[in-house]
Amino acid sequence: MLKEFREFAFKGDVVDLAVGIVIGAAFGAIVKSFVDNLINPFVGLLGGGKSALDGLAVHITPSVAITYGAFLSAVVNFLIIAFALFLVIKAVNRFRKAEEATDHPCPYCLTSIPIAATRCPSCTSQLSGE
Repeated sequence: MLKEFREFAFKGDVVDLAVGIVIGAAFGAIVKSFVDNLINPFVGLLGGGKSALDGLAVHITPSVAITYGAFLSAVVNFLIIAFALFLVIKAVNRFRKAEEATDHPCPYCLTSIPIAATRCPSCTSQLSGE
């Protein structure tokens, strides 16, 4: 059972996922610091001297407050992370498109054949110069 667990744990996909999670957590910390230390002070300047989004709140009673600023800060964090992921995925897709397909389906039998083929090896149909 230990051998099976070792094979599972050290498969490429599992290790890649673990690395992705660790990098994602580190990136999340960087974005939180960016929002807290760079964006919030500018919002504070625009908001009449309040130092950060986290400080924005509506006090219902002296002991109960709705801290909508913390929610806004979390939304800003999310939008920055989502935009960064969008850029990364867009770059990865660009590299994937660069790898051109080497096969295509035969129009008669739908078998996968090389693009340069002039005759299908499965159904022997003559292929036009598609």
